[in-house]
Amino acid sequence: MNTMINIWTLYQSEINVMFSRFASFIEVGGRTGLGYRDTAQDSMTIPHSNPEKCRERILQLLSGLTSAGYGLHLFEPRWFEPEKEGEKKPFRSPTVIPGINRKDIIHGIEDACADDALWLIPAITEYIKETGDLAFADHPASYADSSVSERPEARADSVYGHMKRILDFSARETGPNGICKGLRADWNDCLNLGGGESALVSELHFWALSHFIGLAERLGREEDVKTYSALREKVGRVISDKLWDGGWYIRGVTKNGRKIGTKTDREGRVHLESNAWAVLSGAAERQQGIKAMDSVYENLFTPYGIMLNAPSYTEPDDDIGFITRVYPGVKENGAVFSHPNPWAWAAECVLGRGDRAMEYYNALCPYLQNDMIEIRQSEPYSYCQFIMGRDHSAFGRARHPFMTGSGGWAYFSATRYMLGIRPDYDKLIVDPCIPKSWDHFRVSRIWRGALYDIVVENPRHVSKGIETILVNGRQQQCIPALPAGEHAEVKVILG
Repeated sequence: MNTMINIWTLYQSEINVMFSRFASFIEVGGRTGLGYRDTAQDSMTIPHSNPEKCRERILQLLSGLTSAGYGLHLFEPRWFEPEKEGEKKPFRSPTVIPGINRKDIIHGIEDACADDALWLIPAITEYIKETGDLAFADHPASYADSSVSERPEARADSVYGHMKRILDFSARETGPNGICKGLRADWNDCLNLGGGESALVSELHFWALSHFIGLAERLGREEDVKTYSALREKVGRVISDKLWDGGWYIRGVTKNGRKIGTKTDREGRVHLESNAWAVLSGAAERQQGIKAMDSVYENLFTPYGIMLNAPSYTEPDDDIGFITRVYPGVKENGAVFSHPNPWAWAAECVLGRGDRAMEYYNALCPYLQNDMIEIRQSEPYSYCQFIMGRDHSAFGRARHPFMTGSGGWAYFSATRYMLGIRPDYDKLIVDPCIPKSWDHFRVSRIWRGALYDIVVENPRHVSKGIETILVNGRQQQCIPALPAGEHAEVKVILG
């Protein structure tokens, strides 16, 4: 864990923020530009390491947001950059490729992915918490359709205004059960549900609302706190009332009204995303959360990590989506899809189960698969996009290294949930969730230019719970933000 977090996982996360998926030999030719959801999550995970690039990516994503509140699923940032002086030619040459007409690149809602823009909200709040730059919330930002639409709502706005558009879009785009629509797809591109309702999107909506409400409180915008808190409560009720299936959370409802991921399903009975996010978002009640994550462990966990769903689909069913046409045990259909595995680590930390979180971490960890390289067939220092699942003859074979959001999320979940060190607007939070067998650990963290040397001691051998915080030898209720250049010795005692 020490080697992976301090070197390889951070490096992989940096690479993805810098290049998105531009440098991927796997993706080249099949896609162009920034993937909206990928880039938003990449930017959320390491604002401490590369705040300038994360800020740049966030601003590019804001420019790729439509005034309706959905993001352009794939776009080139240069499309929305102002024309530089001298670039405009006095004539249109017949010997060069014509430029892009901006009207042609603003796709409609029929091509929108329902989760895309929701990831941007925590990316923004994490950036502000890391840097302390509250003024960024009011930084001006245009919409993708600002220059091609006459509608007043398409005029340039602020970062904060964009965040409200995103939340309002998800609030509008709900189906007959009150669950957010999946539109073309949610995070799982292959689970289309015919455009039905997505449990994952409603859970992400709840999570994004929580991030936004915290920022609105910090900015003193009480009316927005009131409005969006009421909306979050409404979304939470839908998650509790419509998505719980008795032992776990369903994955969604097809356009034709069929629930997916229920105990009566022969294939695709249990799905990782909707269960991990019910807990990680804060929407699940504790007992339901425990039951849901126990179902994940019992149905999806393997020696190589957690499968995305099980049993794999074997019969094409277009009511569910393209996932049913993917070979069993590959990628979205029953593989150990690495990207959402850290969601389960974080969810277990929310529940206070550090031993389970560590078991999951170790199973997926490339470092720990070096002695089975004849099975893994991939680098022992890079998270791969997926590992062949239990229903495939090559179970355990890893594919698509480096250019995957798995790296960023592995770093984010390990440092902010397992080690529990995460910034807030005015304090540094240290709230670990570790294996009970750990005696202690030590971390050095630079935050806003100050150095925090942190020692966490675990004399009672618990997984979670703070007994005492000492800052430079004095007991404190929290760890305050220090001026740049200062140094703090922090001791946290669990109990």
